[in-house]
Amino acid sequence: MSDRRHAGLGIEAALLTHAAEEARRAGVELLRVDCWTGGGGELVAFYERNGFTPTDRFLSGSRPGQVLARRVG
Repeated sequence: MSDRRHAGLGIEAALLTHAAEEARRAGVELLRVDCWTGGGGELVAFYERNGFTPTDRFLSGSRPGQVLARRVG
């Protein structure tokens, strides 16, 4: 997660790249994230643009969420 004041600078994508590299080094083959699906689905679309595929949906209280996965191994 990064501060919204820095949106559009590629920080979030760089963090996902770093996480994938660390997962590979550790021998982990599947990277998973979860996010809020409200707000027009912008977070889900961001993760999809970064190679993640939606898997399970869930509710956290009354807030809808989505789990996404990306193979890294």
